[in-house]
Amino acid sequence: MGLFRRGSLSGILQKIFGKKHAKIGIYGPPNVGKTTLANRILRDWTGDIMGSVSEVPHETRRAKWKKDVKVDNGNSSLYMDIVDTPGIATKVDFREFMNTYGLSKEEAKRRAKEATEGVIESIKWLEGIDGVLLVMDSTQDPFTQVNVTILGNLEARGLPVLIAANKIDVEDSSPATLKSAFPQHPVVPISALTGYNSENLYSTMVAHFRKTKRKKRR
Repeated sequence: MGLFRRGSLSGILQKIFGKKHAKIGIYGPPNVGKTTLANRILRDWTGDIMGSVSEVPHETRRAKWKKDVKVDNGNSSLYMDIVDTPGIATKVDFREFMNTYGLSKEEAKRRAKEATEGVIESIKWLEGIDGVLLVMDSTQDPFTQVNVTILGNLEARGLPVLIAANKIDVEDSSPATLKSAFPQHPVVPISALTGYNSENLYSTMVAHFRKTKRKKRR
């Protein structure tokens, strides 16, 4: 079953955010499965997809926004904005695109420039976000500079955060390591690719965001 069921989504998220229109941001480092997750959500609700995926980092270099995705449960409806953001990195080196992924020097420099602009854009989008699904790769060391930087930024803004420990379909995944690393936030193991454990993610979202209020900005 998909990440969010059509039948109960409207009423539940209205309780979470206290309104009929919520903006959900999907954040994380490059290549952790953000667009894969966004595609799964949109397929469940609209039959559409957010964008293409690639093994080359920074495939998403501009935020992609699906506005007013209507979810109807028969009694009421909820309009959601789903924002798939570019991967956030502390450093973008054009030589990585050349040496690891075989891009030409010209293409690598262009992609690195766009990726850097995408990081800035991702941060700007936080101004209007109601809640964040923070995607992390459960096969990697959680204590990276990028993960710590992203999480610190979200906490400083008082944004409700739910960590999706993605890629648990991979043999060497360790979602328990992520849970130990960030005990201050709920961590739910998922596979955005297969949809595995999506019901648990959904239930945790409800429980967490219902009791968490966004801090008032000064």
